[in-house]
Amino acid sequence: MPSAAITAGVILCLLHQVFAMDTVTGQYGETVSLPCGAESAKAFFIKWKYDDGDGVTGDLLVRKPGENASITAPEAYKDRISVADDDSLLISSVALSDQKVFTCMMALSSDIVEHHVKIEVHKSPEAVELTNNPAAVETGKLSMIGECSVKDANPAATITWYKNDKPLEDDGKVVVITASESVDEASGLSSSVSKLQYRAQKEDVGALFSCGAGDTLRAEAVSFSINYPTETVTLEVDSPEPFHEGDDITLRCQADGNPPPTTFVFIVQGEELEVSDSDMHTLTSVTRDSSGMYQCYPSDDKTLLAALNITVQYLDVSLSPSGSMMKSAGEPLPVSLEIDASSPTTVTWTKDNASLSAEPLFERLHYSDSGVYECVVTMGKLSSKHSFKLEVEGAPVITSLKEQISADGTHTVLSCEAEGYPKPSVEWSGINGTNAEEGSYVNGKVTHHLKIVPKANLSVTCAAINKLGADSKTTEVTSLLVGIEEREVTMDKQDQLTESNEGTKMAVGIVVGLLLATVVVGVAYWLYIKKSKQGSWKTGEKEENSTEESKKLEETPQKAEV
Repeated sequence: MPSAAITAGVILCLLHQVFAMDTVTGQYGETVSLPCGAESAKAFFIKWKYDDGDGVTGDLLVRKPGENASITAPEAYKDRISVADDDSLLISSVALSDQKVFTCMMALSSDIVEHHVKIEVHKSPEAVELTNNPAAVETGKLSMIGECSVKDANPAATITWYKNDKPLEDDGKVVVITASESVDEASGLSSSVSKLQYRAQKEDVGALFSCGAGDTLRAEAVSFSINYPTETVTLEVDSPEPFHEGDDITLRCQADGNPPPTTFVFIVQGEELEVSDSDMHTLTSVTRDSSGMYQCYPSDDKTLLAALNITVQYLDVSLSPSGSMMKSAGEPLPVSLEIDASSPTTVTWTKDNASLSAEPLFERLHYSDSGVYECVVTMGKLSSKHSFKLEVEGAPVITSLKEQISADGTHTVLSCEAEGYPKPSVEWSGINGTNAEEGSYVNGKVTHHLKIVPKANLSVTCAAINKLGADSKTTEVTSLLVGIEEREVTMDKQDQLTESNEGTKMAVGIVVGLLLATVVVGVAYWLYIKKSKQGSWKTGEKEENSTEESKKLEETPQKAEV
């Protein structure tokens, strides 16, 4: 009966082990620890054994409390097993052949207890390899994208395909995935291969495809060219707008096909020009006549016709007068500026490089109008510059003759202002003066100053002379002894200008006969008569008196002393 009780206990334990089996996962090549069970601390001895599931069993080791374990394992485990302090079985360099059921049998005081542990050995693949990638695929056609391989894994790796980092799923139309597995007989490790076929579209240009196993292993993404026929053609310009006469304009005929066409036909002003191995054509030195419609198309499909309208800007300017000219004072000079332009223009005027607020208008020319006039007409980046040089000439006219006594009353300053071109010379008569000073010649005007000390009332004449004629003006100078501080004589400019012009036109004859006879001839003769007593002053000239003239002066009655 005792043996029957033991047998019944063993049967109960065996029934228990079927429903009380632990599973331990070990990593390939590493050490795995198998627990013996909570009762091992009470056992008189423990025993580890194995069962490979094919009816093959074997003992591994036996250990009694306080003693070293006795190894009874076969050669395959002899050097790879050991027991821990808690009676756990340690197996090093675990391999797929270790996927068995191991049993820890514990002998207790009243029973024998067995604890069963099943080992599962896992091995992660070391790398994922993506091969057989195409250089290019055609749109709408199911094409092989690549082959993804994962070797030496357990369990066999599951391969996932990605497009732009998003998983692809087999739909049997656009995405077709074919997977296969194989097992190495020696190692028992599995290799997985997955092939991807994909029906690409134009939108997939530049897309990145990759594959991976698990969360960490991923092959380097690849891309490929996607070929598709040309559907649209556009005609563009590579040159910056707007276009002006003289510019070069480069036309570019662009097609959206891949690969693009290599030969294009450009229609330039009705003429067809075929260009090979290029999509560009350059129009050189365009004119306003180059404006119009331009077209292009791939040489193999004229239905794909693109068009572009081009406008060439132009600017034509004409200025009258031009060049250099000499005009007489008082006459008019019309100025005409004609502009023919394709867009609004801006006009600027300058005289002697100084800005003018408007176009010059010469209804009656003045000496101050002399100068270089320049106009610049601009339209965008186009500009046109034109100029003329004007010189206004005329016989001298004395515009002002005045006297002024110095503040201390010791002398008088005579000022004679004359205008004319060429520059008139100024002569004084009827007086000996000192400190003669000539001002600058500006806008056809010159002012001459003469410092005198009149001791009696005098008649002093200022004469202005150039090659076109002469003019003079006489003033009565009061002696400083009389006490008149200042007297100014202002001539009538209009009368003097009329007299000067008439004298010039009539060759200093009829109308100005008395004036010139009295002033020019008389003054000259008078200068000879009066020199001995009163002397003469002429700008820019030295006094020259002959012996005979000196004798005449001695015989002439003397006037008041100065």
